[in-house]
Amino acid sequence: MPKKRKVLQQQQRGKRKPGQPRLRDKAPKLKAETGHGKTEAKSGPKNPSQLQPTIPFSPEDAILLVGEGDLSFSKALVEHHYCENVTATVLEPSQEELMAKYPHAKENIDKIAAEGSKVAYGVDAKKMGPFAHKSGKESVGSMDRIIFNFPHVGGKSTDVNRQVRYNQELLVEFFKRALLSLAPGGTIIVTLFEGEPYTLWNVRDLARHSGLQVERSYRFQASAYPGYSHARTLGVVKNKHGDVGGGWKGEDRPARSYVFVRKDETPKPVSKKRKRAGDDDSDDSDDSD
Repeated sequence: MPKKRKVLQQQQRGKRKPGQPRLRDKAPKLKAETGHGKTEAKSGPKNPSQLQPTIPFSPEDAILLVGEGDLSFSKALVEHHYCENVTATVLEPSQEELMAKYPHAKENIDKIAAEGSKVAYGVDAKKMGPFAHKSGKESVGSMDRIIFNFPHVGGKSTDVNRQVRYNQELLVEFFKRALLSLAPGGTIIVTLFEGEPYTLWNVRDLARHSGLQVERSYRFQASAYPGYSHARTLGVVKNKHGDVGGGWKGEDRPARSYVFVRKDETPKPVSKKRKRAGDDDSDDSDDSD
């Protein structure tokens, strides 16, 4: 066959006839490769918000919440975790003073009361009396879980060393008082923001010197408590126009919860979340380290 005719036939084979659909080029198949210098797409959670949260209490536990601020965390426990025996404490001496600081707290107070739990006013973490009962001649703590989220003495001091010292003193006194209310096998849970200056508080060492041992720690996920918002010690923050919502949102910051138990004591196990009609199945997994 002459060379010119052969080339013409090859060109015609590459042309699309009238009415013939255009053929899509096939995409090359991609292979998942592993090895040095090569990556592979990983399945599973890509950020902390996708992890199953750790819930450190059971619905039937007697729970004492210390320094509760606007009570949104307390409300989440009774409303979404179905906790039946919650005592939420606030530093403010009355409901009126609490609402002056956190105007939206009334809704939380009403929900807590409606679910059979209670709010105690004027409770200072450094001076609180024991929540206990008599067992013979001895006083035994009544609380299975004592939770203090984001303890802070407040104030706007820029002296880091002074702030660290004051907050360490707060925690030491809290541990001392909390032990009087802690039931056998109960746990004390303290949640702090990650990073400095909070790591400078050395909460683990403070607890050890108070007669406690670290049982575990885990990433605190605010999303596990619907409706919860971090309440600042100084109260609701407003912007320069007087609108609520100025300042940072504490619930968006990385935080860690530390679970403490009395030295040489085995902690009471945590049961699964109780379900109500219409609930989906869910399991709590631990990401402690």
